[in-house]
Amino acid sequence: MRDGVCSNFSVLSVFLLVLFLCLHESHCSLPSYMKGSVLMDKSSDAFLPEISPSGAPQPFLPLLAPSPLTPFTTNSTIPKLSGLCSLNFSAGESMISMTSIDCWAVFASVLANVICCPQLEATLHILIGQSSKDTNLLALNGTLAKHCLSDVEQILVSQGASDKLHQICSIHPSSLTEGSCPVKDVNEFESFVDSTKLLSACEQIDLVKECCNQICQNAILEAARTIALKAYELLSVDPPHALPEHSTRVDDCKNIVLRWLASKLSPGRAKGVLRGLSNCNVNKVCPLVFPDTRHVAKGCGNGTSNQTACCSSMERYVSHLQKQSLITNLQALDCAASLGMKLQKANITRNIYNLCRITLKDFSLQG
Repeated sequence: MRDGVCSNFSVLSVFLLVLFLCLHESHCSLPSYMKGSVLMDKSSDAFLPEISPSGAPQPFLPLLAPSPLTPFTTNSTIPKLSGLCSLNFSAGESMISMTSIDCWAVFASVLANVICCPQLEATLHILIGQSSKDTNLLALNGTLAKHCLSDVEQILVSQGASDKLHQICSIHPSSLTEGSCPVKDVNEFESFVDSTKLLSACEQIDLVKECCNQICQNAILEAARTIALKAYELLSVDPPHALPEHSTRVDDCKNIVLRWLASKLSPGRAKGVLRGLSNCNVNKVCPLVFPDTRHVAKGCGNGTSNQTACCSSMERYVSHLQKQSLITNLQALDCAASLGMKLQKANITRNIYNLCRITLKDFSLQG
């Protein structure tokens, strides 16, 4: 990886990040840049705009490796709770502890897409799912959602997590409600959905094969569509022949389905299933935002023969991408293809990746 990979971190922070990744990989050695300077003159990429890490929730890293940052999160404070949240926090105590580690303040924004946000979302689903055993509800009302989300954030921050998780992961009180899904009662849910089939498909998933075979994912989608269609019955209108897979109502109902699953499984097994499913989603898209390529086009245009200037501008460009977020190798593959198409549209027909020795590692801090 080139100099400048970690220009936003101190030497200690870089070391901890590398240690984090090494503990996820069984074969890992310190990269050569760790032995020298890890800082780069910021003026070299001054022409690029500052872009915040994408908050989208999915890793090539071992899927359920234990959180390695535990030794560094020893300082904790007493959270100030509202006392108005009905969630059973003791049922998800281990999940909350792991989330505070995965969303550690120093790295939360960088680990957002791959580790922090999927873990936070899984924790919220499990807390609501486990609480439904007492409330018989798979969603919170608006008032409770506000108090409960605040309490969860207070607990996480008290254990070392970032205090900006709602921004980093785009989590809002509405994320804990039923949204536009017409079903939130457990008994009503089970009267519409083939719960035996759903549980059989998802109670134990193959973390590798699931992303290809989508056995559990298809069962979740089928259940979500089934309860989403209930809205049309309540409105006495004819339902459409097919609901789009990613309509707002279906997406909201998927959350209800996930919470129901979390209520039927132990918190540990539910975490394994939810994190496994989120990993499949993570690797589907490139989360990076590509700045304007005009500076690369200027240095690497077809009429330009100066290879040094071309590669210098390309290295500055990918260095800026690295600062946005940690991404997986599969995400990097999609990002490399997307940037390649963007460069072609900028009238660059040479294979700059080969010319400048740009590899998948150059698209992420994980290299």
